[in-house]
Order: sequence, then structure tokens, then C-alpha cells
Amino acid sequence: TSIASMQERRSTLGAAVLNELLYAVGGFDGSTGLASVEAYNYKVNEWFFVAPMNTRRSSVGVGVVEGKLYAVGGYDGASRQCLSTVEQYNPSTNEWSYVSDMSTRRSGAGVGVLSGQLFATGGHDGPLVRKSVEVYDPGTNTWKQVADMNMCRRNAGVCSVNGLLYVVGGDDGSCNLASVEYYNPVTDKWTLLPSNMSTGRSYAGVAVIHKPL
Repeated sequence: TSIASMQERRSTLGAAVLNELLYAVGGFDGSTGLASVEAYNYKVNEWFFVAPMNTRRSSVGVGVVEGKLYAVGGYDGASRQCLSTVEQYNPSTNEWSYVSDMSTRRSGAGVGVLSGQLFATGGHDGPLVRKSVEVYDPGTNTWKQVADMNMCRRNAGVCSVNGLLYVVGGDDGSCNLASVEYYNPVTDKWTLLPSNMSTGRSYAGVAVIHKPL
């Protein structure tokens, strides 16, 4: 059987899984940035709308921490500015609320979760592509800076494997990147993998299946 289509067209959306539902967050429909959010129930093969965000967000990064879904930065298309704001979705109340802002504006940030904390890596603010990284602690509702990546990256894929956070590809504003680097929270250091991907990839989807030992 074929998988049901979303209710809206979306590019540069954020996608995450929470409570066995696949959420499609914000994005761009070809003419405007979207605040709408929909969820996919694989058991019945249906998409349904949930509460929209407070802000339109394309090129948005998302992550799930402790049963909440976070939408990080992006671009609202209205102010023509990249965003530093962050929103949290509570599935039990079907409500979005703002949490603390990041220290910098980031659109196209690579967002991942490691040890119960939300990482925002790179991204850009206008033409400036960042290598800086900040981490959100939901327990204290605060962001803190950690070590910079080795490369400036936006629109990179992010995943965590075996206690390390991997940032895969992206682009530096002029070319797509084949390099991959990982963050070790114990040493607060980023390390480039010795081997690159076979091709540069921006906007790649990254997932972990059957974690390697």
C-alpha cells in the first residue's frame, strides 16, 4: 500500500517522531513559509493537523526531548530575517509555547538530541554561515555555547550514535560538503571523520537504523 500524502506541500520542513507519530513541522509550500504542523499515524496511514506554531518557519530544525517537540530557528519569510526563537510543542495539551531564544539567529541549523539536550549546529544568518554550536537544557530553559565545529555548515543532517553527535554534509554557502564530523560531549571537541561521503550533500536526510556496536 502507498503511504498517504501530507495535507500540505512542504519543503525545508522539520521532521521528527514523538509518541509513534511522525510530525512534519513548518517548511515552505512554494510561495510562503508555513506555521502549520501535521502528524502521520502509520497505523491508519493518515495525516492530521495539530496546533500550528506561533511563527512561520521554513528551514527549521526540530528535535524531541523528554516527550516534547522543539522547533528551532528557521526563516519566517515575513520579516525577511532568520530566527533565534524556539518553540516547544506539548502533545498532551496540543499547544506550542516559546522557550528561551538561542544566542544567535539560525536558519538551516542542524538540530539533534544527545543526552537529553537539544543541539543547534551551524546554520546561517543571511549570508553568514556559522560553525558555532549551542545546546539547550530543558531542565533549566537555558542555552549555552559549546565548541565550534571544524567547518561552517548549514542544511546539514544530524544524528546521534553511541553517545556522539554526527553532523553530515550541508553547505558552506558556496558548495555542498561531503565531510562529516562528530561531537564528543565528554571532551567538548569536534572531530572530522577521516573519510568523506562520496559526494557533497546539502539537505540530506539522516537516520540511524540498527545501531552499530
